[in-house]
Amino acid sequence: MEYDPIKRSLGNVFNKSPFLRKVFYNLLDLLLLRSWHVHRELNQWKKSITDSPSPPFSGSETGKRRNGESRNNSLSILDAGAGFGQYSFWMTKKFPKAKILAVDVKEEQVADCNKFFQEIGKKNVTFEMADLTKFSMPDKFDLAISVDVMEHILEDVLVFTNIHASLKRGGMLLISTPSDQGGSDVHEAHEGSFIGEHVRDGYNIKDIEDKLKLAGFSKVLPQYSYGTPGKISWRLSMKYPMQLLSASKIFFILIPFYYLLTYPFAFVLNYFDTHSAHKTGTGLIVKAWK
Repeated sequence: MEYDPIKRSLGNVFNKSPFLRKVFYNLLDLLLLRSWHVHRELNQWKKSITDSPSPPFSGSETGKRRNGESRNNSLSILDAGAGFGQYSFWMTKKFPKAKILAVDVKEEQVADCNKFFQEIGKKNVTFEMADLTKFSMPDKFDLAISVDVMEHILEDVLVFTNIHASLKRGGMLLISTPSDQGGSDVHEAHEGSFIGEHVRDGYNIKDIEDKLKLAGFSKVLPQYSYGTPGKISWRLSMKYPMQLLSASKIFFILIPFYYLLTYPFAFVLNYFDTHSAHKTGTGLIVKAWK
């Protein structure tokens, strides 16, 4: 299935006003299990930099807290492959003083996002066109995120190397991507990806760790997402609705009623998936530090 035409159709609907785009972002946050995992990891990262500020700091708890808050206020963040911009929007609320650069290879999405963020007065976010295989801003960012991007790019080690160079020392890269354990809904060697734009069906967990270390990262922590609860939730909240929408635009009218019936189950499944450790899963959450 080609995903881009559906994304364009959704964009045409929700770009009609800033209010509708905010509704769209909130719906994505609720429906996409990957958003649950990414938000959880970003919350933990924020807590880690607040609780363990860089020296020098006062030995008192008040001094540590103030130093941590100061560090939060000077953060620089890269959204590598920003897409619709929903993660940048979420981070403007979580890190309101941070400077966020969001890059994407698609001109129309960059233009739409810049227009929206200017309309809502979010001046700490800038969207730019960039090819991640050529992008580099040495020692610029404290954090980089790459959500559902690497499965679209063949030259992955080159991208990892560029992001590594763009991070400050101690900076972290957070990746969400399909695994080779059924990611992209591929379960047999002869099957193709559910998403036609993917250049790889999913990463082997050891393979992506080795590639990140080859790119220069000193510490890599990969873990599975989309375990048993997540697999069921993904089918309910993403696969089946996308198949309906790709079949006919008339299903745009029926989709709200579909979600009224299915989302309570998906919500519970998402909760269990994000609060459980998985021995295997169709997705990967990977953290890597410079």
